[in-house]
Amino acid sequence: MPEFTPPKRLAGAMLGILVSLAAQAQSARLRIVALGASNTAGWGVAAAESYPAQLEALLTAKGMSATVLNAGIPGDTTGGMLARLEREVAPGTDLVILQPGTNDERIGSGAERAGNIAEIERRLAARGTRLLIVENSMLAELPPSELREDGIHFTPQGYVILAQRVLPLLLEALARR
Repeated sequence: MPEFTPPKRLAGAMLGILVSLAAQAQSARLRIVALGASNTAGWGVAAAESYPAQLEALLTAKGMSATVLNAGIPGDTTGGMLARLEREVAPGTDLVILQPGTNDERIGSGAERAGNIAEIERRLAARGTRLLIVENSMLAELPPSELREDGIHFTPQGYVILAQRVLPLLLEALARR
């Protein structure tokens, strides 16, 4: 009858657990949250045509396992984004793409904008979540031909271009550890 050796059995079980955890870590999806207002939400286009959806498709095409959650709410301000930060950005989120938009200025709370962004940045840093800010200047650089008739929101192709321009910035932000 073979001798029972608990340490060997325990070592085997531990090795199995470690192999399983390593496999899970390799297959873990990046969790990215796009936080913003109407141009994040993809106002006036299908959800699959929004820039967060386009960005997820670009990451997948690069062989990256990533989920880009769209937390855009048309008309939102940086104060609103700050207020819903904890609800929208789950623990373990790797990166938040913040697109603060122009609603603060539109409704007269522009003076609070910088403070709200700084507080969002502080809270995310405390959680170990990276932040990429997509300022209005990047949106202004998109071709005017891809603006819809309101002059503010983009066509589906405009959101594709925005995602293509955000992608290298996102990859750079993810590389910073």
